[in-house]
Amino acid sequence: MRKQYDTDNKKHRYPKTFLLLGLLLGLTTVLFTGCGSSDEVQRYAWPLATASPEDTVTQLFAERFAEEVERLSDGKMLIQVYPNSTLGGDRDLLETCADGDIPFVVQNTAPQVPFMNDLAVFDLPCVFSTLDECREKIDDPEFYDLISNVYTKGGYHLLGMADQGFRVMSTNKKVTDFSDFKGQKIRTMENSYHLAFWKSIGASPTPMSFSEVYIGLQQHTIDAQENPYEVIVSNNLYEQQDYIVETNHLPHLISLIVNDEFYQNLSPAEQKIMTEAAETATAYARQQSDERISDKIAVIEKSGTQIITLSDETRAQIQEAAKGVYESIKASIDSKVYNAYLD
Repeated sequence: MRKQYDTDNKKHRYPKTFLLLGLLLGLTTVLFTGCGSSDEVQRYAWPLATASPEDTVTQLFAERFAEEVERLSDGKMLIQVYPNSTLGGDRDLLETCADGDIPFVVQNTAPQVPFMNDLAVFDLPCVFSTLDECREKIDDPEFYDLISNVYTKGGYHLLGMADQGFRVMSTNKKVTDFSDFKGQKIRTMENSYHLAFWKSIGASPTPMSFSEVYIGLQQHTIDAQENPYEVIVSNNLYEQQDYIVETNHLPHLISLIVNDEFYQNLSPAEQKIMTEAAETATAYARQQSDERISDKIAVIEKSGTQIITLSDETRAQIQEAAKGVYESIKASIDSKVYNAYLD
């Protein structure tokens, strides 16, 4: 049975928008030409959907990919980006992409774990000290091939993977030592590995709909939450928090995927265009992520909220305490994927 994960780039999830999607798919079925042949002209754009708002790295990633595909194909291949859950929430988009109804999706890896269990490798806490280390691992040919195979088995083709930086903790209780995590009521996504991690370091994790987080912090039903800087600022969560603690416990990875059957039916020339466009878009999204993190930090510091960088000693204690999470994930995923990620 597939478990539904809450996601944080959207304040609430929508049910499937059957009418809009049906109209859209009717157009793509009747009016497309040249979907698998570079000799014909594509008249209408292929849909690319996200569940994220427009002002996010996810949107920038999607838009740059669409722009590059159009440029490299001299306008013969067109993609239309539908953000903000216009065509459904994360789970809906994964299902419709697997069915081939929506060819392209850009989203965080967390909601994909129930569909492709080996992606839980990205839930291993505190693996990387820097984003450069994380990106180097993602781009490592051996590891990237293993992850690509995971997506292929799920019915998707992985075109690229960017990020929104690390997930960090915001709280009203100052954290400088390992013991300071004890008892903090922190909101997390409904992800068993995330819950286990926070329990392992002494916190009291509470799954909660993201739409309730701001009010929960305001009314002190929770002490803390964890998200990338971009989400913390775009949803004004820092307004209700005295501290941002750079736990950097997980990278917030964003995948660009396409229905595998759709991709395989493209000509080699069209596939090459998709690959090159994705490489350019990935590099651009990572650059934008770095620049936007700096901007978000400036906004937070200007507000008076203090940013705390943990010592190496405290990070080592967190890693030691989280060993049980490592064992749990190791037991549930392909050993080759697990070992390649940690190698």
